[in-house]
Amino acid sequence: MSKVAFLFPGQGSQAVGMGKDLYEKSDTARSLFEKADEIMGFKLSTICFEGPADDLRQTNITQPALFVHSYILSQLIGSKLKADCVAGHSLGEYTANAYAGSVDFENCLRLVKTRGMLMKNSGVVQPGTMAALIGLSESQVSEICATASSAGIVQPANFNCPGQIVISGDIAAVDKALEVAKAEPFKCRLAKKLEVSGAFHSELMRTSDSELRSALQSTAFTDASIPVYTNVDSKPEISKDKIRDSLSRQLVSPVRWEASVKNMIKDGVTSFYEIGSGKVLAGLVKKIDTSAAVFNISALEDIIKFLN
Repeated sequence: MSKVAFLFPGQGSQAVGMGKDLYEKSDTARSLFEKADEIMGFKLSTICFEGPADDLRQTNITQPALFVHSYILSQLIGSKLKADCVAGHSLGEYTANAYAGSVDFENCLRLVKTRGMLMKNSGVVQPGTMAALIGLSESQVSEICATASSAGIVQPANFNCPGQIVISGDIAAVDKALEVAKAEPFKCRLAKKLEVSGAFHSELMRTSDSELRSALQSTAFTDASIPVYTNVDSKPEISKDKIRDSLSRQLVSPVRWEASVKNMIKDGVTSFYEIGSGKVLAGLVKKIDTSAAVFNISALEDIIKFLN
């Protein structure tokens, strides 16, 4: 029997206006946004609906905003469509776990709030950046990082799809990696820096590691009701202890998105629904396997179109 997977986006997918239609037309959405505003200690909902975009782009706001929006959509879908398994890209893995029932909405939002603040702080304490390399293999990117590491820490951070790998690390080392990537013998098709506030999924996030681990340990988790394909191992997990450990290791480890999607397909998934703002993950799935059926649910009208 063919399976359905829900995918939850991470940073970079946010857009001013997200969730406004849900808030205006759904009592469930309104109450969840109000609960989120209370937990965050400011009007997260207003920034989601009205911006400004520069505020929404701040790591400590982006992460909770994306989490709340995606989670609300998953709740409004309800029993109309049920996922057999889930995955999320970076921050999205928290949303995936909330949907899978391994952690409840309020506790998960508190974790996301902490994670966003810690990651923003790490970007100040250990300034770093990220860059996308297009058209190279994993081994080529590893070789480039090894060459550039004479200038500091630089490592693969996101294995997104064939030929799309993001690197992360010290600014000088990432700059050197871009030079190496553009030169012979690699001649990278496209090598560009990303607009981020830190070197996410690299050793530079180690300054937040112990505090995030502590927050995860003090949060109540239960075994997931459906498999969660983790970023760090790209394999399905249900065990609460393994899920908690995966979320902790994820901070300083690469997101193995391509391998996660391939494993879901190998395990019988034929339909992927990206639940949340943007179409980044849907695009990546199509690049990983052109035969996969891919859908986006980012607004109330999408739920009505697909599921009624």
